[in-house]
Amino acid sequence: MKYGDHIKNRLKRVEGQVRGVLSMMDTNKDCKDVVGQLTAIRSAVDKIIAVIVAENLASCIREELQQGKDADQVVEEAVRLLVKSR
Repeated sequence: MKYGDHIKNRLKRVEGQVRGVLSMMDTNKDCKDVVGQLTAIRSAVDKIIAVIVAENLASCIREELQQGKDADQVVEEAVRLLVKSR
């Protein structure tokens, strides 16, 4: 699967958020603020996972249908990936 710039940019934002949390820890910020930022990071990563799975699912279903195959297995695999990511 080819990963587009939109996915890479999301990850770069998360990378910046992680650096920000480390900085918050170095300056002894309140734990509520740190946990709030970590929650935002987790949410951002969850969204990235969803985008990757959705794009991969759409691509795989198109390929399966073009080959005259049943796409149910591809859908089941995508659901398993999403469940596993939680």
